[in-house]
Amino acid sequence: MRLPVQVTRQLTLTVFNRSITARAMSFLVSDPKYSFLKELGIRERNPGAFDGAWKASGPVVKSVCPSNGKPIAEVQQGSLVDYQRCVEASDAAWKVWADIPAPQRGEIVRQIGNALRENLVPLGQLVSLEMGKILPEGIGEVQEYVDICDYAVGLSRTLAGSVFPSERPGHVLLENWNPLGVVGVISAFNFPIAVYGWNSAIAMVCGNTVLWKSAETTPLVAIATTKIIETVMERNNLPKSVASLCCGGADVGKAMAADARVKLLSFTGSCDIGKQVGVEVQKRFGKVLLELGGNNALIVAEDADLDMVVRATLFACVGTAGQRCTTTRRLILHEKVYDEVLDRLKKAYGQVVGRIGDALEENTLIGPLHSKQSLDKYVETVKKIIDEKGKIEFGGKVIDKAGYFVEPTIVTGLRHDNHLVHEECFAPIVYVLKTSSTEQAISWNNEVPQGLSSSLFTQSIDNIFKWIGPKGSDCGIVNVNIPTSGAEIGGAFGGEKSTGGGRESGSDAWKQYMRRSTITINHSKGLPLAQGIKFE
Repeated sequence: MRLPVQVTRQLTLTVFNRSITARAMSFLVSDPKYSFLKELGIRERNPGAFDGAWKASGPVVKSVCPSNGKPIAEVQQGSLVDYQRCVEASDAAWKVWADIPAPQRGEIVRQIGNALRENLVPLGQLVSLEMGKILPEGIGEVQEYVDICDYAVGLSRTLAGSVFPSERPGHVLLENWNPLGVVGVISAFNFPIAVYGWNSAIAMVCGNTVLWKSAETTPLVAIATTKIIETVMERNNLPKSVASLCCGGADVGKAMAADARVKLLSFTGSCDIGKQVGVEVQKRFGKVLLELGGNNALIVAEDADLDMVVRATLFACVGTAGQRCTTTRRLILHEKVYDEVLDRLKKAYGQVVGRIGDALEENTLIGPLHSKQSLDKYVETVKKIIDEKGKIEFGGKVIDKAGYFVEPTIVTGLRHDNHLVHEECFAPIVYVLKTSSTEQAISWNNEVPQGLSSSLFTQSIDNIFKWIGPKGSDCGIVNVNIPTSGAEIGGAFGGEKSTGGGRESGSDAWKQYMRRSTITINHSKGLPLAQGIKFE
């Protein structure tokens, strides 16, 4: 993504008492190519705290485009003072929002979904510009928020309690669900809008208000999304702080974890940070929803359809430049198909490597890594692989162009229990392992600390039921003949073990955003005790 020649000349010749980077940002925001920034209300300088009004007093950070390393705009982050304002406004808004009947809350979420539909392409473009995923994925991420809004609208009319038979005459035993209050969401850079959408749409129809801290490197997506929600709240004369935002650093995240007013904290990020968040929230007996790392295996049995395997594995390994929590990190191949699958996969990599480039360009299949830090981690990991006597079958190099581009990488020669194979490098690196049986492959799948997503390709009914049974995959997502990446909103999304154990999106994930009450009503004149106890 290069600035026009005439712009570059102006950058060199004219400063007007401002820095070159500020001029670059000015031209990027005003360039017709990036008109979607103006459509979404993005300017050169953006306040990153919203409590019903846009203001912030924290440090100024630059949002950088990973496709070219250039700044897009500046964001003034929220400070701890701003955070306090936001959480107080969220708490005050909850007292209004919780009194609104659930179907009416669903109607507001329906309008949010429609507002997102109207901004589907520009918001998807911003995701691609700021995060670095290719445009179809950027638009698809916004669509995911739209879809979860549709799901939540239906949910708003089906939030069910229960009636149980009481053993005591003249008594009724009920179970009821009520909202928690303020729900905090700390999202990660790789899905800068969808994960917030999963949490916010369901939390809102359940009667909660939402306070969002976006990733430090994707503040513009959060600001644009919140502006869209703000218009819906304003149109319905509702408190705009039902959806508050406080862009900020680790200090804001720590404040959210320690704040008893945040009844549930949903955190998406690394296992190490997630462990700290979980402990901090537990100290105050708060509720926590953790979506942490994955080290996902795709197993290929000897009877698998290899055409399907190669197509599925290619996207699962290199899609989003390997920066999905569900990316395939380990490819476990039966020894009878090992050579053929490896050979065909290398050829497939060779076909797509020429289409690595600017995330906004139509022909691009693989975009950049998100940041310089991600690039450095990739380089460091490749060096460790070579030091450990691993073989680079394909890739392994940084691409010499502006931006944070690397070659998708295939590695063989390391044991299944090598420490590198058990660690998640958030980059397009896959370790290929040779197995002698499905049973052995399942044990290798389960031996890593993480437990998010897993896949088995087979035509055998016996293999399938071993895989999905009690001694099969120990992951939260267990797939057959589809890759590890990609999940539908109807099913609960999340993992086990070091992945955190939380569930978002579908199924009964809504229960995490509510508190359960067991209610006994005595409509008689007697006071019988349960279990037949007599106290007279």
